[in-house]
Amino acid sequence: MIISLEIDATSETVWASLEEISSHVEWMKDAESIRFRTDSHTGVGTVFECATRVGPIRLTDVMSVTEWVPRQSMGVEHRGLVRGAGRFSLEPRTGKSATCLSWTENLSFPWWLGGPIGERLSRPILRRIWRGNLVRLKRLVEKA
Repeated sequence: MIISLEIDATSETVWASLEEISSHVEWMKDAESIRFRTDSHTGVGTVFECATRVGPIRLTDVMSVTEWVPRQSMGVEHRGLVRGAGRFSLEPRTGKSATCLSWTENLSFPWWLGGPIGERLSRPILRRIWRGNLVRLKRLVEKA
């Protein structure tokens, strides 16, 4: 699933909000807290736990940063009960100080969350949550 949004700020400004992983709880409604498992909090190899809540479902999402290109992209591997990969991509808009931020997620659910059927049924809900997350990030970045 891919969700994109244009933010009226440079890619440097947008990246400054993304690279501080611990601050993601400020704009991600489904992220309740983040705890790092590694000494490093930025860059490839950073591992963290994100206490996640979607409706009545609560779980700890263990993520490892797999891609880190400042002002361009950040990728993670989900290694907890929910598995898969996610990626933020930043694309500067030509001729103006704006950035297109795209969020890609490909997740696999365990059997107790419905497996492939649960994945399909959850797409509209997750799309709405993640779009709202990007809108909140946009507000934070543009307000700064």
